[in-house]
Amino acid sequence: MEKPYSDGIAAIFEVVHRLRAPGGCPWDREQTHESLRPYLLEETYELLEAIDAGDGGKMMEELGDLLLQVAMHAEIAAEEGRFDAAQVSEAVAAKMVKRHPHVFGDVSVANADEVLRNWEHQKIHESRQAGSDQSVVDRVPASLPALAWALGLQKRAARVGFEFSSPAAAAESVAEEAKELAEVTDRERAFDELGDMLFAIVSLARTMKLNPEDALRVAGQRFRRRFAAAEASLRSEGKSFADIDTEEMNRRWEEAR
Repeated sequence: MEKPYSDGIAAIFEVVHRLRAPGGCPWDREQTHESLRPYLLEETYELLEAIDAGDGGKMMEELGDLLLQVAMHAEIAAEEGRFDAAQVSEAVAAKMVKRHPHVFGDVSVANADEVLRNWEHQKIHESRQAGSDQSVVDRVPASLPALAWALGLQKRAARVGFEFSSPAAAAESVAEEAKELAEVTDRERAFDELGDMLFAIVSLARTMKLNPEDALRVAGQRFRRRFAAAEASLRSEGKSFADIDTEEMNRRWEEAR
């Protein structure tokens, strides 16, 4: 049987067009931008998991699933006469050329940090030209997970000069927030102080050029592996964590490294 699509990048867009055409798949034809939201989020996290695992085959598969979501959204928009996949591609290509004058123009940059600063200032300029008085931090989607949102807010602010002088200064802020949290007795105030401390930790990670989302995910994976190993050891003896004291729990935890 001859494959019903072209070679290359066009393949998935052609398949999606056929799926949503009259006589196509009833499920695909029913989908909307809103109904596809959970799938877009799920595919993004599955791609992140593949990246963390360093699994090239899985990354290719998950990138394909994410591209499928792009194709679906572009096809829905084309059916509604708003834009199509070609316009999506051309628009982002034009934006990238405009935002990289050091590659496509005659601007010189010293390093990646300067690239990001220029990028942010270009976006501010474009926003002002469009008559918007939106803050740079307002462009960070509030629908992001809290940790990623906090990091996004801080990155945007730092690109326009709102920044710690050094990682040591950021670390001092974490220590200060931790001290304030430890001294709080009121639950409502403790909630606020905990938020401030988490925000400060994100700042420390960012000034050290570490991604707190990735660091927390990897820490969670380490915990999962060690806990499962310790739990299996206890189970082999007919025990559970509820059957041992704190000293033995700590010993088992160290053995599970």
